[in-house]
Amino acid sequence: MSSADDPAAGRSRRSLAVAFGGASVAFWFCCPFWMLVWLLALPLGLAGLVRGVIEFRAASRLGHSRGEPLAALVLSAIGTAAAIVYMAFVFTHPDLPIQD
Repeated sequence: MSSADDPAAGRSRRSLAVAFGGASVAFWFCCPFWMLVWLLALPLGLAGLVRGVIEFRAASRLGHSRGEPLAALVLSAIGTAAAIVYMAFVFTHPDLPIQD
């Protein structure tokens, strides 16, 4: 059995995408310093989105369940959107003390 046919190899990759997405969302709830959080959540969310799309296509092509890749995509999209919205808020409000 090759590594491409091994179902355990696919599971570890899917959990990586969910981990990226979950971490990007978890930072918003666990850390009160949002000015620092968006710097970490944005790359994690984008990595989770890319990884989730790749895994979703692979699951569709192989006929596997697409639930886990969809969960990764949703979590990553939420974390990425929150980072982008917060970044836009900070940059459009020059009167915030953080920008002095």
